[in-house]
Amino acid sequence: MKFVDEAYIDIAAGDGGNGCVSFRHEKYKEFGGPNGGDGGRGGHVFAVADPNLNTLVDFRYSRRHEAKRGEHGMGSDMFGAAGEDITLKMPVGTIISDAETGEVLYELLTPGEVITIAKGGDGGFGNLRFKSAINRAPRQKTPGWPGERKNLKLELKVLADVGLLGMPNAGKSTFITAVSNARPKIADYPFTTLHPNLGVVRVGPEQSFVVADIPGLIEGASEGAGLGHQFLRHLQRTRLLLHIVDMAPFDDAIDPVAQAKAIVGELKKYDTQLYEKPRWLVLNKLDMVPVEEREARVKDFVKRFKWKGPVFEISALTREGCEALIHAIYRHVQSEQRVENAPVEVDPRFVGDTPL
Repeated sequence: MKFVDEAYIDIAAGDGGNGCVSFRHEKYKEFGGPNGGDGGRGGHVFAVADPNLNTLVDFRYSRRHEAKRGEHGMGSDMFGAAGEDITLKMPVGTIISDAETGEVLYELLTPGEVITIAKGGDGGFGNLRFKSAINRAPRQKTPGWPGERKNLKLELKVLADVGLLGMPNAGKSTFITAVSNARPKIADYPFTTLHPNLGVVRVGPEQSFVVADIPGLIEGASEGAGLGHQFLRHLQRTRLLLHIVDMAPFDDAIDPVAQAKAIVGELKKYDTQLYEKPRWLVLNKLDMVPVEEREARVKDFVKRFKWKGPVFEISALTREGCEALIHAIYRHVQSEQRVENAPVEVDPRFVGDTPL
């Protein structure tokens, strides 16, 4: 299925039905009184977070979504039926914003979460509503209220704990294949990955985390070069970034340090908050470096890159070093979750509506 992470849609909730003017007509009852019912409300438009979806492709080809209007009121005290609601299924992680102003209106972050994105109009009043002691035969009625209409932008940001960064052919797809259930396309040429891939890494029983792999970045990505810049948004909700570096490039003229610095520079240009996320250095393809040269090459890289953070030496192809890395990632993700879920301390002086 084609991966689409952005779409524009027009939605319209149903209009309310009109109220009715009607009077009772029964034998031997000359003044039966009003019995015109109210109109029914228009249908709402709902959005639901469906964990079985991972793309917005359905909305790329189906832009207009309109709920049914409410039925009109009728005589004999009969109220109109409510219009049929419609529910739009969207992937978890979808951001719904106003297409004109860019204001974020809703975010679908929890599987099964349902939100109302457009409310149907209320039904109009029939003349039964206007009966009073001084107005025994009212002929007033009101039309139904219009339903909400919106032009929306849908943007998908995948929900993952860990995001993978790196140049094309750094081995990100091989790594996510080695440690998770994801099976992206893998080949020995750059730009193999064309869209984000998600993989669940199982550390133990009921112990797991989610990894996101995006197309590789190249220099100038923040200005639109290459594919990776289109998908950097998918790393904005991660708790940790793994910067994967190819330590055995196919061309001796390629300097891994220069490539790594270019990635960091593009990250900083694109989003300062993304640049400031926790980031670990993962030196990959060490199986292709002679054993006697590995230590010296790693030390030289770290020194020239001026890296002070965690460093992991792995081979995604042979899985060497991957086990230690995924256990370290799991501990980090768990610690981040504990911090996020920690109870907030409340000053006892401000318990209640007013300070004590």
